[in-house]
Amino acid sequence: MTQGAGPGSAAETETLRDFRVPAYVHDVPANVQPTDPDVPAPGAESPDGYTPTERDLPVINQGDTVQVEVAQPAPTGDEGLGPLFVVGDVHGYLDELLAALREKGLIDAEGNWAAGTARLWFLGDFTDRGPDGIGVIDLVMRLSAEAAAAGGYCKALMGNHELLLLGAKRFGDTPVNSGAGTATFQAAWLLNGGQKADMDRLQDVHLQWMSRLDAIEIEDDHLLTHSDTTAYLDYGDSIEAVNDTVRETLTRNDADECWDLFRKFTKRFAFKDEESGPSAARQLLDAFGGSRIVHGHSPIPYLLGEVGGEDGDSEDSRPPVEGPHVYANGLAIAMDGGVTMAGKLLVQQLPMDI
Repeated sequence: MTQGAGPGSAAETETLRDFRVPAYVHDVPANVQPTDPDVPAPGAESPDGYTPTERDLPVINQGDTVQVEVAQPAPTGDEGLGPLFVVGDVHGYLDELLAALREKGLIDAEGNWAAGTARLWFLGDFTDRGPDGIGVIDLVMRLSAEAAAAGGYCKALMGNHELLLLGAKRFGDTPVNSGAGTATFQAAWLLNGGQKADMDRLQDVHLQWMSRLDAIEIEDDHLLTHSDTTAYLDYGDSIEAVNDTVRETLTRNDADECWDLFRKFTKRFAFKDEESGPSAARQLLDAFGGSRIVHGHSPIPYLLGEVGGEDGDSEDSRPPVEGPHVYANGLAIAMDGGVTMAGKLLVQQLPMDI
């Protein structure tokens, strides 16, 4: 079942070129030993070639009490999960991502998962504008496996730039009905900072991974989305329905349907207006659950009114982004620090103290 966006959606801004492309973008404890299965049972003859070691034959005097530490099994279920972290838009800035994850203790110096049972969510937009989008995807895919092995997890949402890259690869210059004339995924991808190096390195495993990403999820009472839009309501009245509808749309491989999905995911600023923003946020929360929306997509300087348009102010004049932006009467948290516009790639533990 689907429903319209409803009141408040008219304030959203739909963009194909989300924001300008900066020039620089293109340039067991050690003292406890396990039982050795090769050690013969007491009284049995030693097999040929077997030489007992001091480890195998501890000296226990009569009357001694032996205390052995027994390793506890790893906790299972929700009660065993660690802290929750979210990551804003990365846009190919692999080095900045590695630095931010290390700073939070989520990875080690070699870039391997180091956070045990912690939970890490990426809010989408891994590619375009920055120098190594495929490297970012490879990292997230690897961390997902490493985190799962450690009892935690690393997951990701579908961003509009994942839809754009999928469309550019699948449909190329095939004309689509954009609602404002004829357009193509290839042209839109290039306009939005598509990098030839990413397209050249794009493999089937990357395409399959992107096409299976969820569009919306809930975690610890936080509603996680990529875009600050109510357009998710167009695809279902529950989280499961939205995610199923988005995946089914991509599976049908219809260029116009995929373009419409991409177009709606580019909408932004639904929660920005002081009057209508909180009601739009509440509409999404009432439909899908949670008490606060956490999103990427719209750079924090835009939400703060510090950048007036596509050309924006000079990078030197912009106030630095120090952290996530909480707004809409505390109902929304923006996580896109504007790494593509000399901002900051944000990694934040939730919940936030406000």
